[in-house]
Amino acid sequence: MKLATWNVNSLGVRLPQVLDWLAANPVDVLALQELKLTDDKFPADAFEAIGYHAQWFGQKTYNGVALLTRTPASDVIKNIPGFDDDMSRVITGTVALEGAPAGAPGVRVIGAYFPNGQEPGSDKFEYKMEWLTALRRWVKDELAAHPNLVLMGDYNITFDEDDVWDPVNLEGTIHCTEEERYHLRALIALGLSDSHRLFTQPPKSYSWWDYRDAGFRRNRGLRIDHILVSNALKPLVKACTIDKTPRKNERPSDHAPVVVEISPAA
Repeated sequence: MKLATWNVNSLGVRLPQVLDWLAANPVDVLALQELKLTDDKFPADAFEAIGYHAQWFGQKTYNGVALLTRTPASDVIKNIPGFDDDMSRVITGTVALEGAPAGAPGVRVIGAYFPNGQEPGSDKFEYKMEWLTALRRWVKDELAAHPNLVLMGDYNITFDEDDVWDPVNLEGTIHCTEEERYHLRALIALGLSDSHRLFTQPPKSYSWWDYRDAGFRRNRGLRIDHILVSNALKPLVKACTIDKTPRKNERPSDHAPVVVEISPAA
């Protein structure tokens, strides 16, 4: 079973690229962020035509998330229950784990677009801190109810200096603050693991590059797109990769897809 996350930075612009990527990489689950379109504009028919069921939660101009799944997702939830938010940031559903015995529990998949935060000290940064606190409390409950859990998306947070192309000059800036990283560590402490770091990865492995100053060509990037897996799934994870190929497209997203492979227990 392969699951992937990709901030497409406007599905209206990038739909052909997403369809092409799925044709070349037929993952079982794809979480999308930054749809930047309203629910009525979501191209469900285009995904159905290539064999995907879709759940989506759109918003005009900004945000918006979706789950594309080979089998229908069940028990779908939008945003963080109990947290008052007018932003479309989270979509959650349960999908069957391919190859698992009949009646085995599925995988609870949370696809999320974490707030950017703008800059430390801003109102948007304070919102990010509140959002992260609410997310952690809810994920704790979800883990208790669904041991097989994957939390993936655009986190807008780096773990440490290895996720940053220039850790000295970017220390303390947005995505790289101690406050943000505290929340990321707190999620890990719930019983989650960063699937990327379960394996030896190439140095300077990033998932986002600024459009400006030839950021991608010069590999001036950040790793801010993460796939966290629960303790129950951790031993089943076989690989985690960042696919930089779509970043080479004409008019690409500034993010690259991240893919995790999970095999059921024997």
